[in-house]
Amino acid sequence: MKMDLAILNGFLFDGTGNPAVKMDIGVHNGHIAKIGRISKTEAEQTIDAAGLAVCPGFIDMHNHVDNGVLAFPSVDSYIMQGVTTSVTGNCGASMAPLDNETIELSRRYLAPFVPSSEKINWKWRTSAEFMRVIQSNGTAQNLAFFVGQGTLRIAVKGFSPSKATESEMERMKSLLRNSLDEGCFGISSGLIYPPGSFTDEEELLTLTGELAPKGAIYATHLRNEGNLLSESVEEALEIGRRWNIPVQLSHHKAVGRPNWGKIHHTLRMMEEARTEGIDVCCDAYPYTAASTTVTSLLPPFALEGGVEETLLRLQNTDDRQKMAREICRKGCSWENWIAGAGMENIVLSDCSVRPEVEGKSLQEIVDVFYPGREVFDGLFDFLADIQCLAKMVVFAMDENDVKTVLAHPLSCVASDSWASTPQSGGKPHPRGYGTFPRFLRRYVLDSGILTLQDGIRKITSMPASRLGLQDRGLLREGFLADITLFDPDRICDCSTFTDPHRFPEGIPYVIVNGEIVVNEGRLTNKRPGMILRKV
Repeated sequence: MKMDLAILNGFLFDGTGNPAVKMDIGVHNGHIAKIGRISKTEAEQTIDAAGLAVCPGFIDMHNHVDNGVLAFPSVDSYIMQGVTTSVTGNCGASMAPLDNETIELSRRYLAPFVPSSEKINWKWRTSAEFMRVIQSNGTAQNLAFFVGQGTLRIAVKGFSPSKATESEMERMKSLLRNSLDEGCFGISSGLIYPPGSFTDEEELLTLTGELAPKGAIYATHLRNEGNLLSESVEEALEIGRRWNIPVQLSHHKAVGRPNWGKIHHTLRMMEEARTEGIDVCCDAYPYTAASTTVTSLLPPFALEGGVEETLLRLQNTDDRQKMAREICRKGCSWENWIAGAGMENIVLSDCSVRPEVEGKSLQEIVDVFYPGREVFDGLFDFLADIQCLAKMVVFAMDENDVKTVLAHPLSCVASDSWASTPQSGGKPHPRGYGTFPRFLRRYVLDSGILTLQDGIRKITSMPASRLGLQDRGLLREGFLADITLFDPDRICDCSTFTDPHRFPEGIPYVIVNGEIVVNEGRLTNKRPGMILRKV
């Protein structure tokens, strides 16, 4: 048998955390057919990997590629990082299931994240239908899906803040069971975002009880990553404790200078929880800035009813005064970005309605475009003018906290970003282009918080094990051939906050299911990715 591809002379990091060994890899029919000594004549095509690290394809445990994969099926910004599998549907916001009566609420809410494209026609309703649409269109990456708790709530009761009735709970549970049966790996929550923020702990506990029979995961963007970080971690741990299910704390961090250092306590909470049998882990991105939608600037009451209702409140004097008071109130329980970071540290990243504000802070925008206005009046005018159609970057974390979480044995690495191309515009958070090379360059190779083999394990076998993927995440004969090759001397991220649409360096080859998708540093535009389903 002649193999399709042989990778010769490379230093093999198998993903387990073992040190590298110089070894060849042969690929046939999308699988790793041989690991050992291979001659050039044994394969149709060869790659000379001399001086390169050869490792399993990187697995991003938390991103939002599902929002844009139909518009950007080559998933340029991720494939060029060496990411062969993305775990999507996070922060409580998946693209399915949808309901005919509330679909417009979902479309409007996700509008800042979903590119305008004729390929995104929103004709699917179930998770299975959405997966089929992606597979039909093709994708360069493998995709795994969570179903969003917020998406379930929108489908059943829109953006109503009221407690779910018994019949509404039964409908949400039914939709969740269907999505799990269709291959979703678990449920995600985004408890700072509506309608997740309207959900109490009892409702969460009732809904997540559906995960245990499936062995599915509860992944959560915590209710509060600032003043109430520890309490929010405990809420998540209680779900794992109650149902004996795995818990994944998404993009674990402490937001706002007064809260820096709290992650030492929350990491200890996770360690102690594991001693009592709670399977909890976390993920983190290697940056001190977050990114999300501008609606997150507003208090929860302002978001009731959906975006259109929010826009009406932004025009109402009484509501504006109430919003301003709530933002200024000390000790509020919601994630108050303005209080935690300051308007000077919140920067508009994507705003197609007013592209001239991209790269400017909220303080600059109010000062330059709304001169003479009181600061909150200027802010509310701006949000109304852009119809809340924008994303922002928030500089609110501590570098020492970032290092501590990334180095911890319970963390893996995630980007928490969206599919993008250099042609897509805006100034998105650079994590969409640089998370994985930045982690390896800045934190592993340069800072030395981990050995290279342990750093690679965090981005390969650890997330694969977390998901229960039995044929990816390791270099093993018989496994699917998802393989990333990089140069340890050259790998680095090039994307910055001011110039984000730049691919990294030092990743010359990326292979997905046996097909080369990056060849000598250039995209091949092949789409061999698969939809991964929980079994």
